[in-house]
Amino acid sequence: MPQRSIRFSDNLAKDIAAVSRDRGFSSETAFIRYAIRQEVSARQEDLVGAEERLAASIEQARKEIYRLRREHQALFAYVDTLAKTLLTCVPEPPADARPQAVARARERHHRLLKSAGQATVGESRLAMHDMIESLEGGSTREAD
Repeated sequence: MPQRSIRFSDNLAKDIAAVSRDRGFSSETAFIRYAIRQEVSARQEDLVGAEERLAASIEQARKEIYRLRREHQALFAYVDTLAKTLLTCVPEPPADARPQAVARARERHHRLLKSAGQATVGESRLAMHDMIESLEGGSTREAD
């Protein structure tokens, strides 16, 4: 066992001697070894506790992400069903009125997106802004 030398102040040396006598240690060295073992084991327990708290936090975040994913899928399915229903039930405009109907529909769609964008906040607002920009860029390329 390697030997170590530690220097203590006079006050601390007196405290160590008094505590080791009061607690019934065979020597001051035995008390110092005991105190060091207690400190080291307490630190290890603290690390284990921190790891457990971290694992619990990660598990909670995983469950929340899974719940949000399910909600996102349900919302997507709802919007998909709504779009299919509208597309099935709304009649096509006559051929001579088609360009005007498409132009009005694009304007209504643009107003709908802007209204939805104004109702969103945070990350959702940024996502909506990106979607509007991509649609505005794409609408000039479409030729209906």
